[in-house]
Amino acid sequence: MIDVKTSLPRVAAIMAAVAGLGLAGCNDIGGDPKLQIGANPVLPALHQYLLPPIRIATPVVWGSETPKVQQGLQVHALATGFQHPRSVYALPNGDVLVVESNGPKPPIFRPKDLVTGVVQWFAGAKAKDANRITLLRDTNGDGIPDLRTVFLDHLNSPFGIALVGHDLYVANTDAIMRYQYQDGQTSITTEGTKLTDLPGGPIDHHWTKSLLASPDGSKLYVGVGSNSNIAENGLQAEYERAAIWEVDRATGAHRIFASGLRNPTGLQREPITGKLWAIANERDEIGPDLVPDYLTSVQDGGFYGWPYSYYGRHLDPRVQPQRPDLVARATVPDYALSSHVAPLGFVMSAGHGLPAKYESGAFVGEHGSWDRTPLNGYKVVFVPFKDGKPSGPAQDVVTGFLDADNHTHGRPVGLAVDRTGALLIADDVGNTVWRVSSTSAAAKPAS
Repeated sequence: MIDVKTSLPRVAAIMAAVAGLGLAGCNDIGGDPKLQIGANPVLPALHQYLLPPIRIATPVVWGSETPKVQQGLQVHALATGFQHPRSVYALPNGDVLVVESNGPKPPIFRPKDLVTGVVQWFAGAKAKDANRITLLRDTNGDGIPDLRTVFLDHLNSPFGIALVGHDLYVANTDAIMRYQYQDGQTSITTEGTKLTDLPGGPIDHHWTKSLLASPDGSKLYVGVGSNSNIAENGLQAEYERAAIWEVDRATGAHRIFASGLRNPTGLQREPITGKLWAIANERDEIGPDLVPDYLTSVQDGGFYGWPYSYYGRHLDPRVQPQRPDLVARATVPDYALSSHVAPLGFVMSAGHGLPAKYESGAFVGEHGSWDRTPLNGYKVVFVPFKDGKPSGPAQDVVTGFLDADNHTHGRPVGLAVDRTGALLIADDVGNTVWRVSSTSAAAKPAS
């Protein structure tokens, strides 16, 4: 009898070795990742693979270690012992909601699906989840919660949260649910009502649904990822996916606000201009330095290339038939984050609580690569903004998730800024929420 617990890592290691022997079809050694950060990333010639390269960071426990932060910052575990925490949300009263979630089990149609599933399992991405939201409350302001409760349970692969007045919205993988919320409430036991369905199974390749309310609260914006890498499951499986939806909060009616974004995993409003911004995970399997994941403003009606082209109008020859009419109007993203960093967390700076250098810009949680050498991402970066636009190179803020031996203690996912201005990081491999604050005098809640 085969012991699955011991066999799967061996299978993953064999697959990684096979890719490393060159059977992947080309060299998977990447160039300098810094050349692919900013408004004008270096885009090399593409390669096509017989098998995708596999480079896995082996998970190890944190133990007594913590992530590393830049000078002027300090980090500690806000709370531990979660089951795959994917996102965090700060309520106005200071409570923190932690979404413990993972994706539904995908069907296997091709050998690649099996390979991908084993790799994700070995890297910690298929860990058991709780399908719940946990509430943390710090009643004395010392940065350590003294109340922890199950806030909302029996969900279906939740990810995004938005509070509008006394309506709390949760984006499950297949629907937006609305719950009545009262200030200070520590649990919700009443059934929610469905606002609208979202594209879900049976494939549901990119299952996370990011969520953001409009400034006036009348609309919800939802990031809906693609059902494949480059539409290999057929365009019918991509109906209204790889897009950002605008949902009317009163009726549940929706329209496609922007399209061609392979996996828009985070949505935010830039505070000066009020524009919608998103992070997006781009396509795989055309080289270690293609395609850069990105941070971009989102234009109403904009098309961002997927699946027909990448980073503007660079054609992807794997996609047939092509759509030159769409490629001709593809929008170039504002800011490249480097290839395969897998940005899954995004929050705009609140302008208080952290050192002055972080007052204006975007924090991005980079979950990390699985298909290039050297590994890329596995950190939280800060992109400075000026006059509502990126104004310089991304700066490492929180590192140490990945060690020199390619062991990962954790992988950053969702981000939030709490009421004091501290940065919160969901770590879905370390099963921890980290809190990054200033080393100066204790920050006070924002007025």
